[in-house]
Amino acid sequence: MNPVLEAIFGNRTAACVLLFLQCYGEGHALRMAKTFGFGLNMTQRQLKRLEEDGVLVSRLVGNIRLFSFSERNPSVRNLRQFLEAELKLLPDDQVQQFFRQRQRPRLTGKLLVSHG
Repeated sequence: MNPVLEAIFGNRTAACVLLFLQCYGEGHALRMAKTFGFGLNMTQRQLKRLEEDGVLVSRLVGNIRLFSFSERNPSVRNLRQFLEAELKLLPDDQVQQFFRQRQRPRLTGKLLVSHG
């Protein structure tokens, strides 16, 4: 991950959480922690801090707390533009590893197609 982003956001976890949410739109702490290899508690702390500061909002879906960007905060719109530009600068290997994951389960009965 870009060390400049880590410096801007205070740490690697915060930078990765924000990039994850910019890429996928929403997410929960366990998914983010597993994606980047972070501890769950560290990820939850960053999400809570960002929510308390008005950057993120959350909602419960069943027993899972989903986080997304706060659309009411005008500064968040600028932040999202910045994050989108930063996502485009990431090396291909990082994009493939962290930002191209399947988000929904495969449809029942759908065949796997090999592209190789």
